[in-house]
Amino acid sequence: MCASLAAAPLAAETDPVSHFTLDNGMDVVVIEDHSAPVLQHMVWYRAGAADEPVGSTGVAHFLEHLLFKGTDTLAPGEFSATVAANGGQDNAFTSYDYTAYYQRVAADRLELMMRMEADRMRNLRLSEEDIATERDVILEERNQRVENDPRALFNEQMAASQYLNHRYGAPVIGWKHEMEALDRTDALSFYETYYSPNNAILVVAGDVTPDEVRTLAEKYYGVIPSNPDLPERVRSQEPPQTAARRLTFKDPRVAQPYINRSYLAPERDSGDQEKAAALLLLANLLGGGPTGFLADRLQFEDQIAVHSGAYYGGTSLDDATFDLIVVPEDGVSLEEAEAAMDAALAEFMEKGVDAEHLERIKTQARASEIYAGDSLDNLANRYGRALTTGLTVEDVQAWPEVLQAVTPEDIMAVAHEVLRPEASVTGWLMRADPSKQEQEVTQ
Repeated sequence: MCASLAAAPLAAETDPVSHFTLDNGMDVVVIEDHSAPVLQHMVWYRAGAADEPVGSTGVAHFLEHLLFKGTDTLAPGEFSATVAANGGQDNAFTSYDYTAYYQRVAADRLELMMRMEADRMRNLRLSEEDIATERDVILEERNQRVENDPRALFNEQMAASQYLNHRYGAPVIGWKHEMEALDRTDALSFYETYYSPNNAILVVAGDVTPDEVRTLAEKYYGVIPSNPDLPERVRSQEPPQTAARRLTFKDPRVAQPYINRSYLAPERDSGDQEKAAALLLLANLLGGGPTGFLADRLQFEDQIAVHSGAYYGGTSLDDATFDLIVVPEDGVSLEEAEAAMDAALAEFMEKGVDAEHLERIKTQARASEIYAGDSLDNLANRYGRALTTGLTVEDVQAWPEVLQAVTPEDIMAVAHEVLRPEASVTGWLMRADPSKQEQEVTQ
């Protein structure tokens, strides 16, 4: 996730948001926007790749694909065909902490969307043919997106090295050898465990009213029984990280070598968002485009890099990462680029925050509040991501003021806390000898 504030949408105080819970435990968020007769209907499940059973990586994403198969009343593919026939679009996505399904349609199609989405929440029907077909699909997706992209393979190794014990160290799409073994029992077990109304959040954004959404939600979702056996969301946590780690990933397909350093960093917590806000601002100060401290030193002053950046995505249930990237100029070695990066970081830690630069970033944050509110997709995703990672509607609405209240002292305090070698992984992505057929990973 890029460190730019525009990439982390912020809620405006005037967001017309209503929030209530159905009797069966399903949370509902309604965001009114009557500027056009359209809406986005989303169902988010508090279950993602980090909630998978050991040995079954990829099953959350596999199940996401399978939900587009048949139910008791819908033939395979009929769900999406119906959305398209009604002039809409639909899709789904899986992350570590959630799986979400959405439709963008005309406002008068809300009831149809709810009826179909509620149907597949409880009536999924899977044949062995469905399993075999979609398993081949996700394996091909991994081939295209990961196996054929050395940067993606490098990122997998970085995450696996960063997280010693937590499931964030495994890829969302899954490890290939475990994906190949996924079967109908794995998929249905995950479905029956996590796909229930008391583990779901309905988000409707657009030309709707809270009363309209409540009536339809009670009619279609409210009749689905909750799962009394829903497990508590307990995950293995990271032990103290006490040793810096390094890895070198070589691949003959690498076009541009670069350095990536990640540090274990605290996530954004409900009622305690100050550190996350300071880390987001730190990322912008260091790597927020051409005005960032790293760009000023490495790209313009020393002319040792063609790109530099700092990244923090703290909207997660558990510990996140703070990342630095430096892409060296031609003729500059990765060793030289890393030394220059370390020197720039040391200089920043000594000089501290430029108050004027910080105020400019905060001004950009205020502007991004307004721009982010212009998109139904941004609005719906903002609240869905938050509520599936332990935040509340009130946390989302308080976030802009939390950001504005961050001081230079807050930023330097969190910089000293997070930017510790002991909790870091430094990776070099390098071009291997083209005559070699396989990648090399050195740790």
